[in-house]
Amino acid sequence: QVQLVESGGGLVQPGGSLKLSCAASGNSFSIYHMDWYRQAPGKQRDFVARITTTGNAAYADSVKGRFTISRDNAKNTVYLQMDSLKPEDTAVYYCNAFLRLEAYWGQGTQVTVSS
Repeated sequence: QVQLVESGGGLVQPGGSLKLSCAASGNSFSIYHMDWYRQAPGKQRDFVARITTTGNAAYADSVKGRFTISRDNAKNTVYLQMDSLKPEDTAVYYCNAFLRLEAYWGQGTQVTVSS
């Protein structure tokens, strides 16, 4: 029912910033809660941030104060503003749309933080 496409990843230096986008298909975007997850090589996929249908946000401790999740329902898009990036933030970042038993994943976008 929902297709998600992440974009905005790239190579940045430590302390730099990136803004990721996740564009959703369809006209039901506003009814889904949206998460960002990330997965580093050889590691499990970890929760990063969540924004609910009502706009409430939550973050993993590792990114609190540095990352900001937001959504624009008119554009069917969720964003992840990443500031003060660290090498430990290097991962493939995925967005997830979910509602009760429904869950949809994008293809991911690579973020590399390196000097």
